[in-house]
Amino acid sequence: KVHGFLKLERRPNPRLLVSRNPLYFEAEEVDRLSEQVYILKHSWITICDPQKPTWQFFAPKAKLTVQQHVAMVNSNFRLYRIPLVWLPYATAPAGEHVRESGFLLPLIGNSTQKGFIFGDAFYWAPRTWFDTTLGFDYFSSRGTAQRGQIRARPFEGTSIRYDYFGVIDRGIPQPTGPPIKQGGHQQTLEVQSLWHHGWRFVTDVNQLSSLTFQLAFGDTYSDAINSEIRSAIFLTNNFHGFSFNVASISDRSYLELTPPFNVYLRSEPEARFSSVEQAPWQKLPVYFSFDSFSGAVHREDQFLDTPNFVARTEFAPKVTIPFHFHDLFGLTATAAFRTTYYGDSLNANSVLTGDSITRNTGEFALELRPATLERFFDRPRTHRRYKHTIEPEATYRYVTGVHNFADFVRFDSNATLTDTNEIEYGIVQHLFVKSGDAQPVDFLSWRLVQKHYFDPTFGGALIPGQRNVFEALDSITAFAFASTPRNWSPIVSDLKLTPGGHYDAEQILEYDTQLHKLTTIGTLLKLKPYREYFFTLAHFRLQGDPIVQPLTQQIRVMMGYGELNTKGINASAGISYDINSGTLQNQFVQLGYNGGCCGLTVEYRRINLGTVRDENQFRVALILANLGSFGNLRRQERIY
Repeated sequence: KVHGFLKLERRPNPRLLVSRNPLYFEAEEVDRLSEQVYILKHSWITICDPQKPTWQFFAPKAKLTVQQHVAMVNSNFRLYRIPLVWLPYATAPAGEHVRESGFLLPLIGNSTQKGFIFGDAFYWAPRTWFDTTLGFDYFSSRGTAQRGQIRARPFEGTSIRYDYFGVIDRGIPQPTGPPIKQGGHQQTLEVQSLWHHGWRFVTDVNQLSSLTFQLAFGDTYSDAINSEIRSAIFLTNNFHGFSFNVASISDRSYLELTPPFNVYLRSEPEARFSSVEQAPWQKLPVYFSFDSFSGAVHREDQFLDTPNFVARTEFAPKVTIPFHFHDLFGLTATAAFRTTYYGDSLNANSVLTGDSITRNTGEFALELRPATLERFFDRPRTHRRYKHTIEPEATYRYVTGVHNFADFVRFDSNATLTDTNEIEYGIVQHLFVKSGDAQPVDFLSWRLVQKHYFDPTFGGALIPGQRNVFEALDSITAFAFASTPRNWSPIVSDLKLTPGGHYDAEQILEYDTQLHKLTTIGTLLKLKPYREYFFTLAHFRLQGDPIVQPLTQQIRVMMGYGELNTKGINASAGISYDINSGTLQNQFVQLGYNGGCCGLTVEYRRINLGTVRDENQFRVALILANLGSFGNLRRQERIY
């Protein structure tokens, strides 16, 4: 018998179980064809300990090409010497930095919605800078799925990635009538490229055929419930304090499933030229800046469909003057003039007129920053030093000139500018901890802020009895709160505990002084109490005015031990529960073990999204170090 091994080099990879073991082989007879090519007869190969291998590939004949691969004919895969899979032809890498083309290990699983699942994929790497994967899945109860991925790095500083997933669905059988089909596709293109002279090109294009398809066939709960599809292509260059950008930006938001309702916004093409604040005189603290753009916009929804290219331009010069009163406080005054042209507008009945509209606004802001209050606390016994800081802040803002707010088509946030006369005030506290000579840690921070509006109707822009969302309102909170004239915003409290290491937490509270109640409660807790154990809790409750924000309350919990691609036992479990509807939307249990050369992971998952999807999934993966996995549990998936 002939024994041998070949060194394999694998970099750390979050998608792959990696082993430093070489590739061992044993053969009853070896024929040397050349310095690099050998024929192995009645042989087996493994990456495990050759004395007690967990898994092996057996083949009556194999061709070993050094620094390339081992090709096996009529081979079989054995786990603990028990034959599991017969492979008419199989290859394994046999060298450093080797990428081998060929069929990947098959996928096998079961789902209550899809039925029996079988799939496979072909990996093709014709060049060191290019590879592609093409695969299919067969769902016995639904149809077939197609998957594809292309990756390339054709030049230094340039990367390209394309992903495709589609399903040809036979549909869900109905007692009467045709089956309900939920098929479709989604695709993503990502390009990043650094050019000469500071130019940077980025593409992030996402396309989804329908929300129904994503809800029905999204691999994970987080993938399935994502209802906003954004795309952006831009070319940018920053030079000498100036910035030039050419962009194409689109956003499709799916708001309702039945009947289908989505809003599509597009800004294409658009050229933007701006500058940072710059002082033309060295001894005079007066800073000038500007922002300008020109392009075309489009909006399409259930009630409105604008022309494909509505012209829009804007020019906004700004001057900033800072004042410093010794160490007592700082005062920064900012004045801006903004002129904006829209090529289309709405009439009093919210119908497109084709008439252009121009908005000329004057904007003024005065920011007050009093001196930070500090106090130090020394604890000699623990060699720790604490610093408590209190930072008051206040900003007055005045905008005038928006006399026809209702006439603007809501293409993006630019159209949400209104008249306002407001002051925002708050206080930020920090507790820093320093141990010995280590860097200080922001152990605890608390920000408390509120706005007072001197103009409760924002120049007539606010419409009583309906949801109002515009810049003066959503700049303090992400949640809508105004269905009546407003003098006060909610009080927003954001408390963060971030000591690092074993735990961190965040608590968000919003108290509406006009409704006299808490309207938003958000809690996030992450714990690592001992070794590799972890626990995550996320809870969010919205209980404000149901006219402007639906009442919701959801909780997510995840706990476990270890990591998917590290040696030893790993386990995790979690739920997503909608308290208002009493629905357990997602639950999973995952258990795995990784040895030195292989691992096994099993998972049960349930996704409940109402009538669209109520599915139980059973997944399993047998992971072979440095090679890949056998099963239908894709290790790169994120549970949340």
